[in-house]
Amino acid sequence: MTFWNLAALPLAEFMAYMEISPGKEDTGHEHPFDQCGVVIEGQIDMFIGGERKLLGPNDAYFMPAGVRHGWKTFDKPAKVLDITPKPIQK
Repeated sequence: MTFWNLAALPLAEFMAYMEISPGKEDTGHEHPFDQCGVVIEGQIDMFIGGERKLLGPNDAYFMPAGVRHGWKTFDKPAKVLDITPKPIQK
């Protein structure tokens, strides 16, 4: 699905503004839902599947459901707006 109507989606969580501290790392995980976002400030080294990229302000990312991904920060915090259309578990 390319477009979402938020009123029609049963979402537990949708957007999160995160400040990730310097020197932090997620060596990788995956989940059964898509995830995307944009870097607001700082830099974050991110991998999605077999791709890796250093992201800075205004760089965006998309992680398809089931694809392993992770990240690390450097000497300054990274501020990220993360969007996760995660359906409510019933």
